Amino acid sequence: MSKHTVAAASRVTVPSLRAMAARGQRIVMVTAYDATFARMLDEGGADILLVGDSLGNVVQGLDTTLPVTLDEMIYHARAVSRGARRAHLVGDMPFMSYQVSSEKALENAGRFLSQGNMHAVKLEGGVEMAETIRRIVGAGIPVMGHAGPTPQSVHAMGGFKVQGKAEDDAERVLRDACAVADAGAYALVLEGIPSALAARIRAQLPIPTIGIGAGPDCDGQVLVCYDMLGLTPERVPRFVKMYETMYERGVAAMRSYADEVRNGAFPTAAHSFGSAPAPTPASVPVVAAAPAAISGQSEAKVSEPVLG
Repeated sequence: MSKHTVAAASRVTVPSLRAMAARGQRIVMVTAYDATFARMLDEGGADILLVGDSLGNVVQGLDTTLPVTLDEMIYHARAVSRGARRAHLVGDMPFMSYQVSSEKALENAGRFLSQGNMHAVKLEGGVEMAETIRRIVGAGIPVMGHAGPTPQSVHAMGGFKVQGKAEDDAERVLRDACAVADAGAYALVLEGIPSALAARIRAQLPIPTIGIGAGPDCDGQVLVCYDMLGLTPERVPRFVKMYETMYERGVAAMRSYADEVRNGAFPTAAHSFGSAPAPTPASVPVVAAAPAAISGQSEAKVSEPVLG
């Protein structure tokens, strides 16, 4: 049995993530949106798979994540849960699924676990979301926080802009991070903030921090899988590193397939089914003769064998 097979038997949990951070083992988090990608990323070593509302951008082709609905998120969450065996699974609560009231937020968070097969939920916000986080955690649902230039606040912020550069802004981000931790969140995503601020927050929080565009000093890192795999042909953010060029490779593969279909090179005999062999005499069922007719009638004819 391979080392990976042995590791795959142990599911990553909230306590094991805390233990990883405590011993200095970096946490690997990446987004996933379907079963096939979840299986690939899980097998590749992801500790956390986030079913992110970024699916609005990379799957649905939207300009922002705001139109993504709760039902759509749960649909993708179920798909991801079927492909992952080891990774901790987190459902991203979409816009307006948790902002209306704490009770509504709790109800919707519960759907991620009961219908989407997630292990936890993630929501954006800081001080203003502390009571909502506390309510959800109090019901036994693990919550991952998200601070910085959060995507669901894109219009309020005037687009994606790095937060925490000025001292007063840095203090605001720090207050948000502390409020989320105090409310009971088990981890916090730090997005789009200076590296020094991320290091400062990590030093003050008792929970793991996971960075995206927040430098190297967090307890872990997260990227959108489409960005990491090179599936987004448009320009990617500075903080993204592409580890593969799957878009270009996919285009090349499609061109090869199209060329072979058009020139008749595909399919060959190797990709085709042969004709069914004719039945041999031994395989033809023998039907017994019908009993002799009664009262002098002639014997009935033997019926033809019926194949099928």
